[in-house]
Amino acid sequence: MSTSKRRIGVGLISVGWMGQLHTRAYRSVPTVYPKLGIVPDLLVAADSAPDRAEFARDVLGYTAATTDYREVLTNPDVEVVSICAPNFLHAEIGIAAAEAGKHFWIEKPVGRSYDETAAIEAAATTAGVITSIGYNYRHAPAVEHARSLIADGKLGRITNVRAAFFSGYANEPKGALSWRFNRELAGSGVLGDLFSHASDLCQYVVGPIAEITALTSTIHTERPKLEMGSGTHFDVIENGPMGTVENEDYAAALVRFGAEAPGAGAVGTIEASRVIVGPSCGYQIEVYGTDGSLKWDFERMNELQVRLGRSGDEPGYITVNASTKHGDYSSFQPGPGNAMGFDDLKTIEAKKFLLAVAGGEATNSNVHDAVSAAAIVTAAEVSAASGQWQKIEPVAGTTASRTTFG
Repeated sequence: MSTSKRRIGVGLISVGWMGQLHTRAYRSVPTVYPKLGIVPDLLVAADSAPDRAEFARDVLGYTAATTDYREVLTNPDVEVVSICAPNFLHAEIGIAAAEAGKHFWIEKPVGRSYDETAAIEAAATTAGVITSIGYNYRHAPAVEHARSLIADGKLGRITNVRAAFFSGYANEPKGALSWRFNRELAGSGVLGDLFSHASDLCQYVVGPIAEITALTSTIHTERPKLEMGSGTHFDVIENGPMGTVENEDYAAALVRFGAEAPGAGAVGTIEASRVIVGPSCGYQIEVYGTDGSLKWDFERMNELQVRLGRSGDEPGYITVNASTKHGDYSSFQPGPGNAMGFDDLKTIEAKKFLLAVAGGEATNSNVHDAVSAAAIVTAAEVSAASGQWQKIEPVAGTTASRTTFG
């Protein structure tokens, strides 16, 4: 990329925690990646809550604020839009953004169902806009190193994979019945929220998943009711009227990977829970091959456990610290042992998105990845209801395609 400045007008829709995180990521790009010459201009933010809209203008630094997201999409100077609204608004806003010709960065799950996600994909494809999805965990330098080791054949033939995303964000039974527990508003529960992250990481690191059989359960079947827009699932409500939890708290699956390298013929397990007691963000992937294996856990995101070779004087794993040799690490830290964090992964995500918009290399996740994740979630739901294995048709254009691992 040229060192001349490429200014990109940014619009934000929904100014909650994730919207604020997107904003911080945009603002970090020029300082973390100065050689790209990309300068995001924070132009307009929208939120239905006036105080949040004002916060975006007065604190986050957007030039203008509004309570109508359509004003973001009709602004001629806005080139890219971050869509951080709740799940039930994704399809409406995502399709509208595509039809307005705006490149968009949208959080997952992109749709409440496969059909909604496919409709967003169709709109984006028709409009020719660039998309990016909030699969930020794949950007950890240790994960990128793991992906390279697997692609280069260092583990030999991949035989089996274990992945899990265990979070306790909803383990309090008196935690409020927010929109996340409503099927009409959220779609699936932990499948769309956390399981989709784990399946995306499996596909990004190993390759496409071709078959699945799954089971699900709802641990806390009732929660205290919460007036829409008045709080979150973190709010604890004592002695309030109860309502029904309409989607699943836990999911587990057996999977078979497709014929594409490097995971051709491998099998695996994926688990996810939003109510577990213990792990705070226990997001792990383990990949085993005929010549070695590796393990990664987000709670120690700057480390990768690696074993190469079947024999040796010192059996077991070595700990590889993320370093300037791995992924985008060198843009953040000078050497091993200096930790990166969650926010840094969103900065990498913003950089990949903006670089693609500016005409650079397209290494960003995309809406096709979102459709693939939705297909896996849908197949898991069908399997959990029927008890049968489900085949998953390949999705063209994903970053889990064979060409990615050349």
